[in-house]
Formats: sequence, structure tokens, C-alpha cells
Amino acid sequence: MNYPIPNSPEQIFDLRQAPVDEELVAAAIAGVIKIVRAQGQSLEELTAQVLADDLVLDKQQRRWLSQVVAQAWDSL
Repeated sequence: MNYPIPNSPEQIFDLRQAPVDEELVAAAIAGVIKIVRAQGQSLEELTAQVLADDLVLDKQQRRWLSQVVAQAWDSL
């Protein structure tokens, strides 16, 4: 992978400077999972955050992303 897994929210925000591709998205998801686990949160808490309404993703996209996050959670 071309991108290291971020260790902090700041490092995730720094990824915005890179062109978006599959590896960047994978690194961002892995970083979020790493940070959430370090904070003692559960997959259920993270999933609830992903599924919460926002202005970026529609409901179907949030459901898809929550499934991807759950698969990544089990893999990491």
C-alpha cells in the first residue's frame, strides 16, 4: 500500500492532499478503525456514526460504507 495507516485524526485529514484512489480510501478506513479502537469504542458505535445523517453521503452510501467498515474491522 502506498499510504501508511494514519495514527491520528490529523493524519487522516492530511490525506485530503493526495489524489483519491482505492488505496487512499482503504488507508483512511483503516486509520479510523485504529483510532476508534484506541479510544475504546466498539464497532457498533462506529457503525452508528457512519450511519448518522450527514450532508456528504446519502442513506444507501452510508449503509454500503458501514458494511465496508465492518468487514475491515474484522480484517484488522
